[in-house]
Amino acid sequence: MSELLPYVEGVLSAAQVGETAASIAAMQEPSGAVPWTTGEHVDIWNHVEAAMAMLVGGQVEAAERAYAWVPTLQREDGSWPMKIVGGEVEDERGEVNMSAYFAVGLWHHWLVRRDHAFVQQYWPSVRAGLDWVVSQQLPFGGIRWTPTEEGALLAGSSSIYQSLRAGVALADLLDDPQPEWELAGGRLGHAVREHRDLFLDKATYSMDWYYPVLGGAVRGDAAFELLETRWDDFVVPGLGIRCVDTNPWVTGAETCELVMALDAIGDHRRALQLLADMQHLRADDGKYWTGWVFGDDVNWPYEWTTYTAAAVILAVDALGEVAGHSSAGSGIMRGTSLAPHFTELALECGCDSADELAGSAGRPA
Repeated sequence: MSELLPYVEGVLSAAQVGETAASIAAMQEPSGAVPWTTGEHVDIWNHVEAAMAMLVGGQVEAAERAYAWVPTLQREDGSWPMKIVGGEVEDERGEVNMSAYFAVGLWHHWLVRRDHAFVQQYWPSVRAGLDWVVSQQLPFGGIRWTPTEEGALLAGSSSIYQSLRAGVALADLLDDPQPEWELAGGRLGHAVREHRDLFLDKATYSMDWYYPVLGGAVRGDAAFELLETRWDDFVVPGLGIRCVDTNPWVTGAETCELVMALDAIGDHRRALQLLADMQHLRADDGKYWTGWVFGDDVNWPYEWTTYTAAAVILAVDALGEVAGHSSAGSGIMRGTSLAPHFTELALECGCDSADELAGSAGRPA
């Protein structure tokens, strides 16, 4: 089956991608849950990412068992707990980014499998999750990261922008319109583009730098300009990118997410280079170390993580479209298959919105 799997010429073969998908499936719990690593906790966002990677990596049964597990932990308000260990809730707080991401996974499954019944089965769970997420929107447009903490996270809100576009695409597929998601998406996209200073300050983390591009809210020249602002702070040539700008530690998952952000704006040269650079983290049987401390020259922490392996597979699938072979879901981060970008309507941040501008343009002087 490996000849049907994604690959990037000269970086990872289809057989190697298959090994990596199998390494994720090997850490899957009997319930279907996919922990960060064996014995560690599960969160819904990374669990769904692992399911996406297993699906395109040939582990279809494991991927669908992973999706079947997701609704079992959903609560009546539509949210999911932040941490689950061994099937028990360890941190019961609802986190918006995690609770939104099932929409991306379900839309990705549709792109790859075209299984309408599968979409219908899990649509109520996705719909309840996104309804809860948009209920947490703040007046400036960001999404409060939990109901019990103040403020919105830029990386998480940027990812929610993608989830809302996936949710609206699913709603269109099922003829179940969700105009409130479109309204929230317009406000959210505007906040990510114009009000990044109003999010909680996490600027030391590379995710806050590239996620506005990866999530799709920032595109075109603005995306290139944003990535140039801190390229030298985070990118370590030959190794990957730092997780935080204060530490000599490169991480595979963040590197591959930047790869997908670069692919999304057509910067394939740098994307391919970074994907090749991080392969020093590949271990036996297709597993991936979380990170590498340069200077000390050690892998740290001493673990192989499912979320790193999943990010590698999804990055390969994205670049396979231009440098090898890809699945039908390879455009999930580029956003080419998602619902259109949202119009900025009824903004509550004090800026003029599209409907107000159109109204003033039509009024006599």
